[in-house]
Amino acid sequence: MDTPRPSTEIDRSQPPAIRVLMMPRETNAWGTIFGGIILSYIDQAGAVEAVEMGCEHVVTVAMKEVEFHKPVFVGDLVSFHTRLMGVGKTSISVKVIVEAQRRLDSDERVIVTEADVTYVNVGPDGRPRPVEECRKRKSKR
Repeated sequence: MDTPRPSTEIDRSQPPAIRVLMMPRETNAWGTIFGGIILSYIDQAGAVEAVEMGCEHVVTVAMKEVEFHKPVFVGDLVSFHTRLMGVGKTSISVKVIVEAQRRLDSDERVIVTEADVTYVNVGPDGRPRPVEECRKRKSKR
């Protein structure tokens, strides 16, 4: 069976939101990196994109289907690339593409997975706050 190809190419002109060297403590019973670890980093990377929009606090509302195309191994350097997909009244949608560089001394890179994540901008009271307020604060910085 052929492995499906991810639908999005990586924009190499932008640095990844985060990069993480995978360690032995993050493995599952089969010796590869536990999928939940990758999901956690996807969530964090998407939040970085939202914060770069000027939002101070966002919460995750949804993460669309995540299908793993390749495993991640101990020693892989994993990059989480992000792209803003849309902005609603109080929400921000971000695509996160996960790429693993096999061993630090290798040029081999594989796309592991991708996800569309939706965040809601919230105020200090925990209630949704218009994203427009983020953009205004950011422009004053």
